[in-house]
Amino acid sequence: MLATVPSIVIQPTRGLAALQLRALWEYRELLYFLVWRDVKVRYKQTLLGVLWVILQPLVSMAIYTVLFGILLKVPSGDVPYPVFAFAGLLPWSYFASSLNRSSTSLVSSSHLIAKVYFPRLVIPLSGVLSSLVDLGVSLVVLVGVMVVFRVAPTAGVLVLPLLILLAMITALGFGLWLSALNVRYRDVNYLLPFLVQVWMYLTPVVYGINLIPERYRFLLALNPMTGVVEGFRWALLGRRLDYAWAVGPLFAVSVAIALVVLVSGAYFFRTTERSFADIV
Repeated sequence: MLATVPSIVIQPTRGLAALQLRALWEYRELLYFLVWRDVKVRYKQTLLGVLWVILQPLVSMAIYTVLFGILLKVPSGDVPYPVFAFAGLLPWSYFASSLNRSSTSLVSSSHLIAKVYFPRLVIPLSGVLSSLVDLGVSLVVLVGVMVVFRVAPTAGVLVLPLLILLAMITALGFGLWLSALNVRYRDVNYLLPFLVQVWMYLTPVVYGINLIPERYRFLLALNPMTGVVEGFRWALLGRRLDYAWAVGPLFAVSVAIALVVLVSGAYFFRTTERSFADIV
C-alpha cells in the first residue's frame, strides 16, 4: 500500500487573505533562521565584528558635531549637540539599514525563491527584523554617550517600542515596494543609495524641526520618519512637545502614510510575487 504524499495546493486569494498573514506565522521558524543567518553573515570574517555597529554611529556623530554643531552652529536646544545628533542618527540608521536589506533581499535570496515554496514576505521581513540587533547595540552606546554628557532620560522612554514599531512599519512598507520592483528593474540597486542619502536630509536627523519655518512644517509630516526621529529625541532627551505635528493631526498624517505604504506595499508584493521565480 502506497503512502499518501502530502501536497500543498496554491490558489489565488482575495482581500486580507491575499496577504497570507497566517502563513507567515506558520513559517515563523524559517523567519527566525533567516534573521539569524543575516546577523551571522553580516559580521562573518570581519576583523572588528559587532564593533562596526558601535563605530559607525560614533564616527557619524563626531563628523556631524564638527560640521553642524560647531561650524554651522545648528541649534539643539538645551541638549548637547553630540547627544542630539546621536538620538536622531539612531532611528535613522535602523531605518536606512532595514530599507537597504529588505529592498535587495529577494535578489540576494534568488536561490531559495527558485527552489522552495514559502511565503515570500518572509524574506524582506527578515531584513527588517535582523536590523533590530544593530539597533539594540546602538541604544546601549547612546546610553553611554548620555552618561558622558550627563543627560538623564525621561519617562518618555516607555514610548520607544511604539516609535521603533513605526520605524519598522515604514521600512517594511517601502522595502516591499522596492524589493518587488528590484526583481524586475535592477535600477533599484543604483537608485537606493541616492534615495537614502536625499531622504536623510529631508528628515530632521542633523537638525531639529524647529529650524524649519512653521508654515512649511506640514511638508515634513509627509515623511513618516520625521515622527520617528523627533519622537526618539523627545522620548530619550525630554524635548518639549510644542510642535503641532507631534501632538496633532500632522503627526497622525505621518502615521497614516506609513500604514498606507505598508498595506499597499504588501498588496503590490503579493500581486507580483507569482513571477519572482521566473525573473529573479
